[in-house]
Amino acid sequence: MELFNKSGVLISSVLVSVGALIACQAQEDAIPSSTVIEAAAMQIGPAGQPAAERRLQEWADQGSPVAQRELALRYLSNPDKRHEAMQLFERAASAGDAQAAVGLVGMAHDGSAALSAGRAIKEAATANYIAR
Repeated sequence: MELFNKSGVLISSVLVSVGALIACQAQEDAIPSSTVIEAAAMQIGPAGQPAAERRLQEWADQGSPVAQRELALRYLSNPDKRHEAMQLFERAASAGDAQAAVGLVGMAHDGSAALSAGRAIKEAATANYIAR
């Protein structure tokens, strides 16, 4: 009986350890809160922080509208990345980020961009966006 108790404790310990490892891995892949994303974006600053920008890009690729918006705001200062900024604003606005829709309107300098901005604002308004 004592052998069963010792092996039961060992098996339980292994299962708890495996569960903790899985939970840690899932937490690494999770998209953080808006506050964390915006704080990371502020770290980029004018000089740039490659690690913070990479992390922002990862969150944007995972579908975070806040990360998409923040990355688009960073790209606005680079003329070579303005098209990419517009695409990011469109994705974020379509997901319900009202601030991204405003950024998209600001970029609307020709008819097609204005039409796209209008569509994105309508989508953002109907997505029940709640400011955080």
